[in-house]
Amino acid sequence: MVAFDAVVIGGGHNGLAAAAYLAKAGLSTIVLERRPVVGGASVTEEVYPGVRFSRLAYSAGLLRPEVIRDLDLPRFGYEAYPFDPQFFLPFPNGDSILFWNDNDRNLKEIARYSKKDAEAYPRYVEFWTEVMELIEAMVLAPPPPLPDLLAMFQGPEAEELAKRILLQSAADLLDEFFESEEVKATLVTATTIGLPAGPKTPGTALMLGHMLLHEINGVKQTFGYAKGGMGGVAFALQRAAEHFGAVVRTSTGVRRILTDAGRVAGVELSDGTRIDARFVLSSVDVKTTFLGMLEPDAVDPAFLARVRAIKASGVVTKVNCVLTELPDFTCRPGRTLQPHHKGYIDICPSVDYLEKAWDDAKWGRPSEAPFLDCVLHSVTDPSLCPPGKFTLSIYSQYFPYRLSEGTWDGRREEAGDAVLETLSEFAPNVRRAVERREVITPLDMEREWGLPEGCIYQTDMTPNQLFSLRPVPGWSGYRMPIEGLYICGSSVHPGGGVTGAPGRNAAMTVLEDAKRGRTIK
Repeated sequence: MVAFDAVVIGGGHNGLAAAAYLAKAGLSTIVLERRPVVGGASVTEEVYPGVRFSRLAYSAGLLRPEVIRDLDLPRFGYEAYPFDPQFFLPFPNGDSILFWNDNDRNLKEIARYSKKDAEAYPRYVEFWTEVMELIEAMVLAPPPPLPDLLAMFQGPEAEELAKRILLQSAADLLDEFFESEEVKATLVTATTIGLPAGPKTPGTALMLGHMLLHEINGVKQTFGYAKGGMGGVAFALQRAAEHFGAVVRTSTGVRRILTDAGRVAGVELSDGTRIDARFVLSSVDVKTTFLGMLEPDAVDPAFLARVRAIKASGVVTKVNCVLTELPDFTCRPGRTLQPHHKGYIDICPSVDYLEKAWDDAKWGRPSEAPFLDCVLHSVTDPSLCPPGKFTLSIYSQYFPYRLSEGTWDGRREEAGDAVLETLSEFAPNVRRAVERREVITPLDMEREWGLPEGCIYQTDMTPNQLFSLRPVPGWSGYRMPIEGLYICGSSVHPGGGVTGAPGRNAAMTVLEDAKRGRTIK
């Protein structure tokens, strides 16, 4: 019989972060990952000979600087660099817009479309900076109860602010600041990433500020890339965890979480092996943890009913391509490397375009003209691809998990065609440049990565499932109803994205309980 102080189920970045913190504090810790490689959704894999893709997560910047410092991740190979420019959006009229890591350049770019919007943009950034400073203070701690959160917004002005960021739609808030459709299109793109919602859905305004939580090498409000792809983040976390003494096992699935008299006792592996533990941390989503890994009689039925009601709605298809040449955009011609190839390439001509894409998905139809978020990783990290070839990673939505007609196994290539045809409308050479492609549907994400219904955040990050409502009211502090069981993945506060915060926060909670002697037999 094998025994550890702590077992971490799942070797995604949050599970690895949790294990590193626990091991660093002196707890004997083991990580159990079902797939043959660590990383979960933050993974780099060789899909074709000599070509490595960030198969799901595709940009860096959210990993908390505190996690990087605490675990000394650069020592273990972590490197990240900002995109510059950050965003490139081509428009159907042959024009385009670039956003840089230079405020003056951005103001000049905005002024081409509207001088009024150029004047409004600093006020917009200041507005969100103040809001995100408030929210950022909650990222590395259990969230306050909802009444306490709302109590922070007292007085008419504060209540107006709460209404704007918590209840209003992204489209309405952008209309308050800007008049140019092109400027609003540039800013709206991050609003509904991974969400079953359109930019005109109430409650989506809060996600407009999400980009302001990004930070790379001390540069705030910036997206970027990790050396070696997103798997570089996971590998650094793995090496840190192992350096501090944790054991990491891949190709090792967990069948059951074992309990004894209301406490965790360990886990049973897929091959029947038992591992005893005082603490079990699951970075698997909360629904799979409670509905798939525990005996039903181990948990209060009322709690299970609330878990069953949690929403997880996949709306994303990922298309990874090998190109023989760089995209040649009609608005910025040329197949040689240019600045617009180095950051995000977004296909979203207007707020209405994004809303129409959502209109299709509401009825179970893949978007006829989907929103695309593209990155050419190999232009900034040539180690990912042989010379003369280029990697193209395309995040696309909306592609609903539940289809009104057909199945994803039958419609996978149709989705890939729709994505590439949409990009080809702006860069016609893409049609011939694609040498090979991989299409990953919401169903594939569920099957291979265990993301329920293909939800990239494990559970929806809609207002009714954020802060102290995540994963369910009353259980937002990482501890679960079974003593010694903790959730440390994206389905707990502060949610999804490659932040490491859920793993770090859950580990801190375990260490607090260990210090107090809780769950020690």
